[in-house]
Amino acid sequence: METDHILLVEDNEDDFELLRIVLEHAGIETPLHWVQTADAAIEYLSGEGGYAGSSHHPLPRLIFVDLKLPGKSGHEFLDWLNSRPELADIVRVVLTGSDDPQDRRMAGQLGASCYLIKPLTVEQLTNPSRSLRMFFASSGTPAATSA
Repeated sequence: METDHILLVEDNEDDFELLRIVLEHAGIETPLHWVQTADAAIEYLSGEGGYAGSSHHPLPRLIFVDLKLPGKSGHEFLDWLNSRPELADIVRVVLTGSDDPQDRRMAGQLGASCYLIKPLTVEQLTNPSRSLRMFFASSGTPAATSA
């Protein structure tokens, strides 16, 4: 059975490390891949450029995306995802520093299943982690990598 994967679209390395550690502490052994821009995420999901070859860059089952990214925003990335029916089954979670109600509303309209505000608190991480642990119950290989 193929292992599930998570993709993080985040320009801040500290936030990548924090998510990696939180997933590990939550017992989620799903491989974590990291890209720093929406454009890189689009290349990753399209299998283009340096991301050609699905064995090294498999499609994720879940994407965490920051809204405030260099270049295209997280909203623009979510909009792009919506235009790709072949990616419709990927769960989208916004992980952002913005608590603006308009950002939250727009993220929901663009298909985000969950909206988490940074900096993360223990309470924010506990509930999603439990949900993620069940979501990835069939996953296998412990790993975290940057793409």
